[in-house]
Amino acid sequence: MCGIAGTLGPATPDAGRIKKALSALARRGPDASGHRVLDLGGHRAALLHTRLSIIDLDARADQPFERDGLVVTYNGEIYNYLELKAELEALGHAFATTSDTEVLVAAWREWGPAALDRLEGMWAFAIADTKAGTLTLCRDRFGEKPLYLWPRGGTLHFASEIKALAALAGETPPVNRTQVLRYLTLGYKSLYKSGDTFFDGVFELPPSTYLTLSSPDLKQPEFYWQLKHIPRPMSAEEALEGARERLFRSVELRLRADVPVAFCLSGGIDSSTLAAIAARKLGADIHCFSVIDADERYNESANIKAMVEALGCAHHVTHTSTEGFFERMADLVAYHDAPVATISYYVHSFLSEAIHDAGYKVAVSGTGADELYTGYYDHYSMWLAQMWKRAQIDPAVDFETLLSDWKGGFGAHVQNPLLRDPMTFVREPGQRGHITLDQDVFEGLLARPFHEDFEETAFTGELLRNRMMNELFAESIPVILHEDDCNSMRWSVENRSPYLDRPLAEFLYSVPSEYLIGGGFAKLLLRQAGDGLVPDSVRLDKRKRGFNASINSLVDRGDGDTRDRLLAPGPIFDLIDRSRFEAFLKDDMASNSFSKFLFSFISARIFLDQQAVESQ
Repeated sequence: MCGIAGTLGPATPDAGRIKKALSALARRGPDASGHRVLDLGGHRAALLHTRLSIIDLDARADQPFERDGLVVTYNGEIYNYLELKAELEALGHAFATTSDTEVLVAAWREWGPAALDRLEGMWAFAIADTKAGTLTLCRDRFGEKPLYLWPRGGTLHFASEIKALAALAGETPPVNRTQVLRYLTLGYKSLYKSGDTFFDGVFELPPSTYLTLSSPDLKQPEFYWQLKHIPRPMSAEEALEGARERLFRSVELRLRADVPVAFCLSGGIDSSTLAAIAARKLGADIHCFSVIDADERYNESANIKAMVEALGCAHHVTHTSTEGFFERMADLVAYHDAPVATISYYVHSFLSEAIHDAGYKVAVSGTGADELYTGYYDHYSMWLAQMWKRAQIDPAVDFETLLSDWKGGFGAHVQNPLLRDPMTFVREPGQRGHITLDQDVFEGLLARPFHEDFEETAFTGELLRNRMMNELFAESIPVILHEDDCNSMRWSVENRSPYLDRPLAEFLYSVPSEYLIGGGFAKLLLRQAGDGLVPDSVRLDKRKRGFNASINSLVDRGDGDTRDRLLAPGPIFDLIDRSRFEAFLKDDMASNSFSKFLFSFISARIFLDQQAVESQ
């Protein structure tokens, strides 16, 4: 796990800009840094790298790394590098290191872009081919590793973080205020639908794509992989066995490291299953880290205690607090180069800090389980709608029992008013008001009118799977991965996500959807996979859990200094009407949507304040 940056253009940045960019990426790679300047045809390329040493800790594996006329700067891990290395050795390749970096370069020389189909891992890389005079940029399938692009003044700048782009270019890109308005009125699920970032002119290379350039002129990136929903006939037992086998293998691969690995542990089934597989199935000696909130809605201490006792693992607990909230938020927003998306990722930052302080460089988290196995309340409701439709033509489907299961399971914990009705998607399959809840209220707080409709991409014709794929590729996961990456790298910790595994994802999207939910349980296949590994008190808990906290645990709205801070003049009030917001601040924040908006306001306010200072 590292930081990368570079340029392609008529000239390269001067030494001062290169030094400043490497400094901006220092937290991503505190163990080593370097750069190379290359001639590529009639253009010049600069490749920069800062290293967090995880595999092959020796300096021989430092980057930029050169082999066979290829120079790479690479951020990530190729988890199946040992298998690829053996295959390449059989083809005559010899290796001078034990790193996955050298395997990546050798694979690229042997197979070119076709190598991408063989890689299992997470990555963002730039490979300069000095023989061909080309530069190839690439991102992993799910977008776990970031790669920002900024074409500016005839030069293409690229980097893991926007602050490094600014350092190389010698200027900060202007704020994209439309993106801030999307965030405030539609929430985080709107942020990756347009292709915009929080800065005008800056965009991310899409996941699952690569881009080969012989000049700074950009062209359309090429997809090397796209997940398809292709259900195939199988029994419930085959579905379970296929999903379980692939999940176990994914965890096994992601334990590969030359440093100890930590596990993030909430009270939910996602992180609990990963920790249990590692400890009880694979025999790993693990250390788990948790965050506890005092608000009973988010207090998961009972489930966490049950897991720790069952695993007999070392365990570290961090508690949320209002103390230092604004200072910590300012630090996080500055590092994220964006507002922190939700309160969950403010909370998650405590985990990354604790993991770093305990001496760990690698953390495993449960990102992606909800989008692959069905984890959200609307998933269950959409599944019910599909089963209701089947029941109209198949008398073997007992819809009344399915409805009763929902009422005694997931449905008992639903807070969103539109999802409390289990028939909502039977009557109106296209409604998404549960996602845009109170959008009109938040638009009413704006200083000037702004409105965008919430739209979905058509990935597949099935209601449930299309919603899940939108979350996976256009809504939730892109945001979660950005937050995971920034929170972890702020503390020089690599985040690994075993659920975001190609064989696992492809198999789960071939499973008939009827097997995904049952008996009042969402994520049925995941719960079944944990049988015998995860205590039933956790495995069969029907309440959705995860890292979270109440806004009232962090912000004391009754404190005069806090209110003065929130209402002080600033660029946020170019977007938000101050007097309307002051009235809103007095409202009860028990509603999840209001609580989320208050956090979004604080986060956006800090971001705009910081950018105003940067632009001076």
